[in-house]
Amino acid sequence: MLDYTVGGPEAKNAEVNGLVDADWYKPKVDRELMKQFMARNNGLAALHVASWFAALGIFGYLAHRSWGTWWAVPAFAVYGVLYGSMSDSRWHETGHRTAFRTKWMNDVIYYIASFMVFREPETWRWSHARHHSDTIIVGRDAEIAFKRNVPFYKYLLELVSFGAFPAELKQWMQNAFGKMTDNQKDFQPAETYRISKWASRVYLSILIATVFVSWQIKSFEPLMFIGLPSIYGHWFVVVLGVTQHAGLAENTTDHRLNTRTVYMGPLNRWIYWNMNYHIEHHIYPSVPFHQLKNLHHAIKDQLPAPHPSTISALREVVYALRRQAKDEGFFIESEAEYNALLEKVVPSKERDLEKFKPEIKRMLENEIISRYYFQRGRAVHAFKDDLNISKSIAGATKTGELQDRKVAKKKLFALPETRLDKVFAVAGPNPSK
Repeated sequence: MLDYTVGGPEAKNAEVNGLVDADWYKPKVDRELMKQFMARNNGLAALHVASWFAALGIFGYLAHRSWGTWWAVPAFAVYGVLYGSMSDSRWHETGHRTAFRTKWMNDVIYYIASFMVFREPETWRWSHARHHSDTIIVGRDAEIAFKRNVPFYKYLLELVSFGAFPAELKQWMQNAFGKMTDNQKDFQPAETYRISKWASRVYLSILIATVFVSWQIKSFEPLMFIGLPSIYGHWFVVVLGVTQHAGLAENTTDHRLNTRTVYMGPLNRWIYWNMNYHIEHHIYPSVPFHQLKNLHHAIKDQLPAPHPSTISALREVVYALRRQAKDEGFFIESEAEYNALLEKVVPSKERDLEKFKPEIKRMLENEIISRYYFQRGRAVHAFKDDLNISKSIAGATKTGELQDRKVAKKKLFALPETRLDKVFAVAGPNPSK
């Protein structure tokens, strides 16, 4: 059974096997085109964030107005997804600091989104950096959400964050008192512990204040707007996010083998901030969300074929997770595995073809001639490469018996278009001698 503990025994194995900070596969992209893809845009990012906050405000207002009626159910359902799921993708992109061109803009949204998804911001910034440097490397990557030796029902708990919520709340409480977890000590620099401490204190204060207000007004409505949406609204991003890596290969240095790209509609891409182009994101994490689609079209011929829909990807994921619950050695053998092997084989084939070109050419010539002129033709053609005959021709040229060597060889070895007898007429009555 694999031990997924960060820094555990599998981490040592990964280091021994050259999987730590390894060189990952990268497709070929024109440098000028890559510069365009990496350009960040404050305006586009601000527009997306503004549309997110506007949607939160509209459905939050509808939820408040409908409180106490059945209309509150769909209103809070939508509000929850906007809060608990869309915050996850905003957290992710601003954590990379690629959404906005301006650093502080990224950081403001990042800290807001971190609270909304119950993540200590500094720890997760470093955790995610490790996730990109050692993607799905057991013992190194702290963000392997779907492990192989876990019962299937526990995956379902992830839909409402029941699996992650207690651990994150516990870390906030530990950090607030200045105690860091083992995971933090493994990948987070010590000089950032202070940030974790104060961020946790602020986040806990907001939660405590919300609980206090709910208690004072004798209603849990405030908690339905702050805190609880992180649980009841998180399911949608889990459904989308499970398609990223679940069921694919572990301990590989090729993102084509451990990551998926999935085609999604415009609404899902708005919610998910184009993270459905996930292979592209992992190969080039510096490319902002609004350029991932363009990057995809530029390199898609060098990557596995994307899943045509979310449903298609989820079918594969569910199948893989059910298999892995019983057989931890199972994983989806991606088309990319074949392509990766082919990429190694084809160059060697090309080298071999060039190296053995003369031999291959002779073999093909002999085969073709034997098909048309049978054994006698094949024998005559063999004279072309006979060293003794070549030496004889050279000697005859020197003594003046043959004045033009090229003409002599052409006459000697030319095969007729119709009758084989003409060959022997040129070469002599008995060419075997």
